[in-house]
Amino acid sequence: MTNGLSNYPTIALIGGTGKQGTALAARFARAGVRVLIGSREAERAETAAREMNGPLNTSNVEGYSNRDAAARAEIVLLALPYDGMKPILEDIREACANKIVISIASSLDPERKSRARVVPAGSITQEVQNFFGDTVRVVAAFQNISPEKLEGDAKIDADVLVCGADKESREKVIGLIKRIGMDALDVGAIQNAVVVETLTAALIALNIKYKVSGAGIRITGVPR
Repeated sequence: MTNGLSNYPTIALIGGTGKQGTALAARFARAGVRVLIGSREAERAETAAREMNGPLNTSNVEGYSNRDAAARAEIVLLALPYDGMKPILEDIREACANKIVISIASSLDPERKSRARVVPAGSITQEVQNFFGDTVRVVAAFQNISPEKLEGDAKIDADVLVCGADKESREKVIGLIKRIGMDALDVGAIQNAVVVETLTAALIALNIKYKVSGAGIRITGVPR
């Protein structure tokens, strides 16, 4: 068994027992990052952690309630859909103080996900930032990577667009993403999150139109 003894920060995945959260948790754990899976029920998170550690031959994954996972981590990733997010944010609010929070939710019409729906705050990332306040730095990432592409450890032929908070926070998140073998690019301030979040609807429309799975994007003209 290997232990997560890297210099990378501990990351909590709130909603980490869902499809996207589980896939991200496995990628981080495989890369030697300590991962805390959060769930409304601690026992469910503990079971998910045990089931993940075995096949990965690691002890990097631990399970806690959402609040405990957030309290023990340095970075908190919200693997949550927009609808139903608020009560969970209320539960972990104090535990997230002075931390980086990653929002991966996309701005989609719940009745037709191939259409974008802009929330009143301008973006979900901005709404989360407004809720937590200035003591938390909220960063958007992973919106344009499908859960199917995240599964396993194969190289993903797509870029992760990262925006929000401040440059230091974005760089820290980009470093974590690169740790799991994915390309990530800094696309600026939190005001740009609306572009990143709504782009997912266009990618879903591409999947439907061209009968593919997991359409992504690559940015050209940037040194690699």
